[in-house]
Parts: sequence; C-alpha cells; structure tokens
Amino acid sequence: MTNRRVYSPLTPTRRAAGLLAGLALGVALLAGCSSEGASTDCGLDACTVTFDRGVEASATILGVEAKLVGAQGDQVTVEVAGEQLSLTTGQQATEVGGFSVTLDSVTDQEVKIRVARNPGN
Repeated sequence: MTNRRVYSPLTPTRRAAGLLAGLALGVALLAGCSSEGASTDCGLDACTVTFDRGVEASATILGVEAKLVGAQGDQVTVEVAGEQLSLTTGQQATEVGGFSVTLDSVTDQEVKIRVARNPGN
C-alpha cells in the first residue's frame, strides 16, 4: 500500500484565522507603549515621544521608560532606561542602554525626542 499526501488548500476560515493572528501580533508589538503627559508615535525600532511641559510626563516605549526631567531653553534633561541625559537640539544621538536618543524640538508647550534601538541590540 502506498501512502499519498493529499494537498488541502487553506479554507477561507483557516486563512482568516491566520490573518487575524498576524494582525494581533503586529498590534501587540506596536501597542507596547503607554504614556502620561506625553504622546507617542512608534514603529518597530523607533518611537517619537512628545512630552507636555509643566507636568510630570513619562512614556513606556520599546520596553523602557522615558521621562522628561526638565527643560531650559534649547536644553532638556530626560531619563531613558534609568539614565539621565542632557540633550540639546541639533546634537548627535546619545547612546544609552542599547538605544540612541535625540532631541527633535523644544517649544514652550512640548519637548519632542526620538528613541531608536541600536542595530544589533
């Protein structure tokens, strides 16, 4: 007796279930953000965090917490992954805990930073 493999194409139900599982995984990866006094815009390897000034502002992004400690003029102090950083607009990225952090902009109302995973981490 010979055993033959029978090809069974994916049924519409199995196809839909696979698609929903993939979408759920993608949402879970991107939804790993929470914030207070801040807004986030995240991709897979980088997030832009916009902190409101004058409040205790923090965000959890890419598995680390980012906090606005203070701002004066075009210099800000943030805490990322437990380390305080002083940043100025236009300066090169500062490396901390496998991430690079840059200051995008500072206004009277908000501070915007970009946190990106370093390649290979």
